[in-house]
Amino acid sequence: MSTETKTKIAIGADHAGFEYKELLKSFLTDYEVKDFGTHSTQSVDYPDFAHPVASAVESKEYAFGILVCGSANGVAITANKHQHIRAAICWLNEIAVLSRMHNNANILCIPARFVSEDLAKEMTTTFLNTPFEGGRHEGRVDKISC
Repeated sequence: MSTETKTKIAIGADHAGFEYKELLKSFLTDYEVKDFGTHSTQSVDYPDFAHPVASAVESKEYAFGILVCGSANGVAITANKHQHIRAAICWLNEIAVLSRMHNNANILCIPARFVSEDLAKEMTTTFLNTPFEGGRHEGRVDKISC
């Protein structure tokens, strides 16, 4: 019997990101995923979902967060209001790599209206599996928090 614990991921979306959130929940079978909503395509306010995801990561109850909305801007702006949150908008896999390696990002923000489902899955895998490089980047990341 394995005693290995799964990495905990907090996920949330607004109405524009709902379908991608559902797709990613099904895709992330190797992780323990908590869905912070929304639960339909009915119009909602993105901060109502971004704040709880950011709080869950900020408290270290969850290792990473994933937020999805139409452009990813609203959820990223909201999440980045939280101390020790580094929410990165990613629209290319290479940006997902660099957001982890250089910025130690802990929340992936996906613009559902601008990336394919396959790219969203690829970026998610990359984001969750790319380690922070540290070194010269450590001091830069430390300067982010006021």
